[in-house]
Amino acid sequence: MSDREQFERGGGAERSIVFVPEGEYDAAFEPTDEFGQRGGERGTPTEARRATDETEAEPDLEERIREGIPPKKKPLESDLYMYTEEEKEYLYTDDIPTKLSDVKRVMEERAGFFASFDAISREMTYGGKKTALYYLNGFAKDEVLTMIMSRLSMLPEHELSANAAKRLFQEFVAHVQVDEAKTMTEVIGKVLNGGNALFIEGESTAIVMDVKSLPQRGTDEPSVEKVVRGARDGFIETLLTNVTLLRRRLKDPRLKLELQEVGRRTKTAVCVAYIQDIADVDLVKSVKAKIGALDIDGLAMADKELEEAILDKGWNPFPIVRYTERPDVAAYHLLEGHICVFVDTSPSVIILPATFFHHVQHAEEYRQTPLVGTYLRWVRYFGVFASIFLLPLWFLFVLKPELRPMEFAFVGPQETGRIPILAQFLLVEVGVDMMRLAAIHTPTPLASAMGLIAAILVGDIAIKAGLFVNEVILYMAVAAIGMFATPSYELALANRLVRIVLLIAVAVFGIPGFAAGTALIMLMLITQRSHNTPYMWPFIPFNAGAMLDILLRRPFPTQKYRMTFTKPQDRTRKRTGKK
Repeated sequence: MSDREQFERGGGAERSIVFVPEGEYDAAFEPTDEFGQRGGERGTPTEARRATDETEAEPDLEERIREGIPPKKKPLESDLYMYTEEEKEYLYTDDIPTKLSDVKRVMEERAGFFASFDAISREMTYGGKKTALYYLNGFAKDEVLTMIMSRLSMLPEHELSANAAKRLFQEFVAHVQVDEAKTMTEVIGKVLNGGNALFIEGESTAIVMDVKSLPQRGTDEPSVEKVVRGARDGFIETLLTNVTLLRRRLKDPRLKLELQEVGRRTKTAVCVAYIQDIADVDLVKSVKAKIGALDIDGLAMADKELEEAILDKGWNPFPIVRYTERPDVAAYHLLEGHICVFVDTSPSVIILPATFFHHVQHAEEYRQTPLVGTYLRWVRYFGVFASIFLLPLWFLFVLKPELRPMEFAFVGPQETGRIPILAQFLLVEVGVDMMRLAAIHTPTPLASAMGLIAAILVGDIAIKAGLFVNEVILYMAVAAIGMFATPSYELALANRLVRIVLLIAVAVFGIPGFAAGTALIMLMLITQRSHNTPYMWPFIPFNAGAMLDILLRRPFPTQKYRMTFTKPQDRTRKRTGKK
């Protein structure tokens, strides 16, 4: 027994994993091609490492991404190890065995069958031949499986083969997608994705049936993007349902939904959606190449991890992509030339590129008349402004009373309280965040009681005890309302951090601190880019026509052209004249 051993698989025999010396590794090593797939000629590990390490063999990564070419994937570190001779045969052989006993061992070693309780295997005899059906119990449709088994039982003796089974399913179970798989990698990938694999004794191919039933909830209206009038459906955690909701609104044959797989372990499905003759071709290629370049374990947190992986955002708190859970919002942005990225298991869709002003617009503005929509937009702008600058300005007037105009002489507390003003602000900020987190984690029947405790017992008693000033609570409440009025939850949290920074700058440096802090924040917004798009467009660089669309919700017939910052191939939104 070698020096590397572990009990790797439960519910079965002990397996030894041994380190392979370099001289003995060439027989077990199987290289990968530039897309990470096994196959091709075998080579020594020295040659494999040399091919991986030689930078001249592969163009620069950024150049490949610009050209839309997926980069080469490095082999897993686990490829430097091998199993026992028997296990090696099952692990590294991709051909489908003709014996069901060998199939059983391959599925056991490579897919975890007979160790995982939800991985089911059924061995049966149809048409005089032994068969084995493999599937995951949570994805299987019982009624369809029963129908398939009943059809198989109708076959005469010695007439069961892979081709015969495929024809049988296509003729009598026409609503089921049936494919013929020739490699174990293909079979295992489809089984782990919810398919059913049927192996037949003596056959070197397998039949894979797509009869999965994914667990999902209803397409209810999103809780963070509600409208008074409008559609009540929303995206859910199932990718196929989400793209179907989008297809329902966009029946354009040029709508493209291209699927990619991300993650060695999670194998998460990622869909890039765009309209072919509207979206910028270079943008589409760049996004697809960046997703294809990811060489990670997986996307357990779905779209947020994908965003951080393909966009180098760093510690900047401002969101550079927009999230939506509404199909109508996603369809509207696709018509504008944007790209939508769907990630399986996430109810949110990534919209890119996105500017600062995309995060302060809401679907409700487009569900009302243009005048009402413009009014609601301006109210929302005021709320965003108040959530950032109201508290720092009031604090500045308190510290520098000479700055107050005579009309605002009433501004400022008569008594400062027992705690410094800055400490009061910081405590209230933390208190509001605690209330928000408590509201998220509090069961619905207890939410009213939690709000009563926070508002009356804590706030009122703290004021009467002289710990807080009335105006601090008042202006903090207005700022909190403005934060919750911000349509983008990510932007609201970023604005809160900006407000805290400005409060500290005013407390330490006074007027210069407020001016410098505001200038630095504006500079950060101006220099930020959302996938090569200026974040503050159309304010900087200035575009008068687009800025008018930002300030006013114009009537739909007057919106004849798409905005230029997405570089659409077709700028015309409305055709005039006779057909």
